[in-house]
Amino acid sequence: MKQGTTHRSTGNLRHRLAAAIPHETLRALHRKEPLRHFAVLLRQIALFSVSFWAGWTQESLWVRIPAAAVLGFVVFDGTVLLHEVVHRSVFRGSRPRADRLLGLLYALPSGISAAQFTRWHLDHHLELGSSLDDPKRAHLSPKRNSRWLKLLYATPVLFPIYFRAARRETATYPAPLRRTIAVERSAAIALHLAAAAAIGLLGGPGRLAWLYLVPVFLVFPPAFALNRLGQHYDIDPQNPARWSTRMVRSRVWESVYLWSNYHLEHHYFPAVPFYRLRALNGALEPFFEAEGIRPHTYRELLASWIVHNRAPHTDWSNPPEAQDRAPSS
Repeated sequence: MKQGTTHRSTGNLRHRLAAAIPHETLRALHRKEPLRHFAVLLRQIALFSVSFWAGWTQESLWVRIPAAAVLGFVVFDGTVLLHEVVHRSVFRGSRPRADRLLGLLYALPSGISAAQFTRWHLDHHLELGSSLDDPKRAHLSPKRNSRWLKLLYATPVLFPIYFRAARRETATYPAPLRRTIAVERSAAIALHLAAAAAIGLLGGPGRLAWLYLVPVFLVFPPAFALNRLGQHYDIDPQNPARWSTRMVRSRVWESVYLWSNYHLEHHYFPAVPFYRLRALNGALEPFFEAEGIRPHTYRELLASWIVHNRAPHTDWSNPPEAQDRAPSS
């Protein structure tokens, strides 16, 4: 049974946030514009199509390497689009069938189950702050503060790590949901195998490598690991306002990660669509100043994570303490 850690711990924070932004501004930030969502989807389809075409028709590494990089990030961004569906941030009003269809489509590029991701992510919001009930923290975060283990998350080893974590959490779900997850996952795996086989048979091993293997297994994992680094690793466990990491405003990362770099803002107001998170960030500037919540860059977080070997889910603004460090290898 989940405990509802977030709701029990953030009552005062919710009041402060409500006072920080005028009601009309907040209402406007929550407004859904389906055309804007689908414009982003069309952009992603265009990026995928152009990159796939370039990688198929050109053998130069100067073309194939960036094309593979774009393909890998487009695959990752499918999870961001799925995330919008999970929070019902696509349509105005209730559209359960459309949301279900979009969720299934957005889950396919990364090979995950839409139903599993939905339950997993909503439980993450419900239990943020708990080391046991938040599924991300309980099952996916590294349990040893070891540099080599952290680096494995940016390699193909991410896939067995993630699916092992998902399997452990899924075991606690009701039987009907487990069956749905199993069907969706089998269908996704079958689709990926069919796509890989088609590329290999029609295009040969070179195209299979650059159009499937490199994007999925060599680009997706570091894209995932870096994005997650900017979510909940540098936090203040004693302060619910800092249970997520504030990132520097950046047009580049907004484009690369579809605004999911504004993860702190998202946890404050989960129903705000991703294309309004930059505006939400601006509206929260006075709140951040009053709370002393400073922004970080990915480069800064990488240095703390790998070079200084800081432990996940701790306050990296304080000097490292002995209890923050498990024995490294």
